Amino acid sequence: MAIGWIRRMRAAFGASFLWIVSLIYFTQGFRSFVWTAVSYQMKDLLKLSPSASQFMFSVAFFPWNVKPLYGILSDCIPIRGYKRKPYLVIATLLSLFPWVVLGLISSLRNSHSSMTALLTVQNLGSAMADVVIDAMIAEAIRSERAEFAGDLQSLSWSMMALGGICGSLLGGYALSSVRIDVIFLLFSALPALQLLSCTFVKEVSSEIPETGDLQKDIHKEEELYPGSRNSSIDVTKSKDLIRRMKRSYSSKYMDTYLESDDVKKQQSLGLTWYRSLRSAMFQLCDAFRRPLILRPMAWFFFSHVTVPNLSTVMFYYQTEVLHLEASFLGTARVVGWLGLMIGTYVYNCYLKRMKLRRILMLAHIGIAVVNLLDVAIVSGANAHFSIPDKYLVLGSSAVADAINQFKFMPFLILSGQLCPPGIEGSLFALFMSINNLGSTLGSLYGAALASVLKISSDSFDNLLYGIYFQLFSSLIPIGFLFLIPKEARGLVSE
Repeated sequence: MAIGWIRRMRAAFGASFLWIVSLIYFTQGFRSFVWTAVSYQMKDLLKLSPSASQFMFSVAFFPWNVKPLYGILSDCIPIRGYKRKPYLVIATLLSLFPWVVLGLISSLRNSHSSMTALLTVQNLGSAMADVVIDAMIAEAIRSERAEFAGDLQSLSWSMMALGGICGSLLGGYALSSVRIDVIFLLFSALPALQLLSCTFVKEVSSEIPETGDLQKDIHKEEELYPGSRNSSIDVTKSKDLIRRMKRSYSSKYMDTYLESDDVKKQQSLGLTWYRSLRSAMFQLCDAFRRPLILRPMAWFFFSHVTVPNLSTVMFYYQTEVLHLEASFLGTARVVGWLGLMIGTYVYNCYLKRMKLRRILMLAHIGIAVVNLLDVAIVSGANAHFSIPDKYLVLGSSAVADAINQFKFMPFLILSGQLCPPGIEGSLFALFMSINNLGSTLGSLYGAALASVLKISSDSFDNLLYGIYFQLFSSLIPIGFLFLIPKEARGLVSE
């Protein structure tokens, strides 16, 4: 059955397309392999405090907050007539270069400012590649291949989960056997393979013919329509000529020809890019104003902003106080990926027809429960019941990722199905950027809270207060559920 499914997918999309989709999503998941090393580099070698480390992560991940920019560029400004492949190559180069530099030049690796700058460039490349491949998927499943939409999404999520599991497992064990600089260089093999694979990506050029070719065809038309050589064409007497030209060439060339015989290609291209960008912005704003999208997006943003993220602080506590090894923390991330997959399955089977308000309310109650597990770990309450810290860490990781998936799936489905042709990359990226921006602000909020509570690598005395604050904050978004349409469900209304 699996072989038959693969053959159908290959017949529908082609082997090269399925390979690049699988590779990019696998790489996105496998990033946990190298980012585990980054966390230890900041903690052990750069000697950064938990709040400073979390602040650096927030800055480095900023490129994920402006994903619509990459979508608009690839949608509206082709490079040599291609909208996806050149941007995919650029994104891959940006993803590859920083890891090679960090692996080879120790002075840059040991400077927190240089490292932050290079990690920001790397995230710029990863975010751009994510936008481009999402747009390619949206284009691929349109019209006659729409029945494969679920299959292609399943392939994407499966490869990302597989990459996450492999990266988390190998990342923890790699730290105990090889140097961090070697880990950076090992990971660079994946972007290098991705760059090589870009050469096999097939894309139909949308490049408009050269000006000289346009003029030749116009002269051919003039032979059929004598008297049209004058630059001030009588439009009312040459409707057939204009209609033929509009069918063959974009309106920007037609407008330029009617205005002047001395056509300048670069000016025409600039005018077209401006018109395309303006049109995309109008379409984007129009789609964004739809209540079914705007209100859930606003709630999703506030649900991140109102809750301080203390994940980096907890990482320091787990390694410095609980003395958990890197290999175990990698295993915990694997359990988290499994929780994400279980969350996706549970959502598709039992929650997708439930009202959205109820799903999100239950999700945030679940987040509060996860915070209670952290309270038990930090306060030592689990010791009274002879429950090892490791079990609580594993359980917290799995449940947290599953619950976050309950929040994420409805918005992912809504945004994917409401992407209008021509700006599919931009709109989908806008949705994801709102999510990412909210997460970034939540991380900065957590870093500020850790700083106020004077939490450091040597002092976690006030961490329990921070977790209590996080727990009560996680219930605040429930009060904003009025932003969600009352009858909206986890799946687009039937």
